[in-house]
Amino acid sequence: MTFVVSESCIKCKLTDCVEVCPVDCFHEGPNMLVIDPEECIDCTLCEPECPVEAIFPEDELPEAQNQFLELNAELSESWPVITEMQDAPDDADDWREVKDKFQYLER
Repeated sequence: MTFVVSESCIKCKLTDCVEVCPVDCFHEGPNMLVIDPEECIDCTLCEPECPVEAIFPEDELPEAQNQFLELNAELSESWPVITEMQDAPDDADDWREVKDKFQYLER
């Protein structure tokens, strides 16, 4: 099983989860993070670290977020690995409560 970064991460891209990952399975895109399902060891460390609750175990991913399972796998192949916490985007707080952010995903 793998963990999946969902829509809540878009435009927030908070990196609290990255530093706790023991296998460096996070990849950074322009405005969100994804998890490489081939690298994830299901350690559960990242999930509680996410301030916007964007990370789910694969088998608990809300149905409305199912597209993110495939999206994480796809984008982790081309986005670079991120291993250290970074400053949040300047407007991250403005996006925390926004719903339906898929249209803002930058590939």
